[in-house]
Amino acid sequence: MFHLKEYGTDVKTEVLAGTTTFLTMAYIVIVNPVILGAAGVPFDQVFLATIIASVIGTLWMALFANYPIAIAPGMGLNAYFTSMVLASGGAIDYTTAFAAVFAGGLIFVVLSLTRLRKVLIEAIPENLKHAITAGIGLFIAFIGMRLSGIIVANEANLVGLGDLTSPPVALTLLGLLITLIFMSLNIHGGIFYGMIVTGLVAFFTGQLKFGDGFLKLPSLPEGIIIWNPLEAFQLVIQYGLYGVVFSFLLVTLFDTTGTMIGVAKQAGLMKENKMPRMRQALLADSVAATAGAMIGTSPTSAYVESSAGVAAGGRTGLTTLTVAILFIIAAFFGPLVGSLSSVAAITSPALIIVGSLMIGAVKQIDWEQFDEAFPAFLIILAMPLTSSIATGIALGFISYPLMKIFKGKGKSVHPILYVFAVLFTIQILIAPH
Repeated sequence: MFHLKEYGTDVKTEVLAGTTTFLTMAYIVIVNPVILGAAGVPFDQVFLATIIASVIGTLWMALFANYPIAIAPGMGLNAYFTSMVLASGGAIDYTTAFAAVFAGGLIFVVLSLTRLRKVLIEAIPENLKHAITAGIGLFIAFIGMRLSGIIVANEANLVGLGDLTSPPVALTLLGLLITLIFMSLNIHGGIFYGMIVTGLVAFFTGQLKFGDGFLKLPSLPEGIIIWNPLEAFQLVIQYGLYGVVFSFLLVTLFDTTGTMIGVAKQAGLMKENKMPRMRQALLADSVAATAGAMIGTSPTSAYVESSAGVAAGGRTGLTTLTVAILFIIAAFFGPLVGSLSSVAAITSPALIIVGSLMIGAVKQIDWEQFDEAFPAFLIILAMPLTSSIATGIALGFISYPLMKIFKGKGKSVHPILYVFAVLFTIQILIAPH
């Protein structure tokens, strides 16, 4: 079924690779409920929704696309979801926000079935794509530092350094050090193991308590949150969430496509610089994102941590089938995950390190050409400072065509980018955000 011989692999190698991939991305079942919980979404709902979305996307990737690329709710997109709800001042609740994610997921499914997806990807300049990744990285790291108390509010400068001697901050710094050691030693699952060691220290120092035990049958206390496409699009129109849907769609599209191509290249699965079965691979993500929004999680994405499994020898869908099975097993450990996620010091180092990995995209930006560099810089700067991924993208997509026009290079800009610039200008100046 998975053509193991054709890809030069075997069952043992694939299962070990899948286990490696799972360990490197298992932090998402702990971190995601923390981030979405700030928007008011119940822990049990996010926990199980995260696992269901991951299982759906990863199984689709295994059975229909036959790639060793795992799917789960994306870091950065969950932070954007929460910031959108909190920034609305009560105007938007998480149900309405999930409606926007659901609408975006449905559009992504349609795009994955048509050539329009390819046109959109080619229309966006490479420098802006890299800037989006880097900006999200800074935003995630900032969230990790804020949740842990390393960075606190400051009347004079908006933000300032927290009390490094307080137990939560000291534990965060210790956890960060431990995780960095694991990462420096190239230990697969370093982020996950770092969280475990930090959790043990938290337990023995009295900061972590297991009041509800370890095992529990999984549940969805809110049930299906949104299921009617007409209702979803009605809410989008009612609250003017066009920019939100567009931002979700844009980030998911580029993040997923870039990750898939990168991992496929690493695995040697590209043919003539093209990725076979790309449509099935993109459908894995779009179907998972749609299903996840229905039950309570932010958009999914292809996980770059899949490269750890590829490095361990994973080449086929049997790797991702293993990942999906391990996610199903994890569903029964809700109380354990709930206790771990209640201590910010356990999850914050993961956010900071994931942010540092994503900021590496800046090296791909052409800093020598100012008309390319400045819009990219605006995106990177605005995301953490405005606590909005959408605002960062908007400023970059507005300034890019403007600078090209001033430089006399207006014809080099894809027409779709001008449409984006107008839409984002309307969203920033008129629509609520």
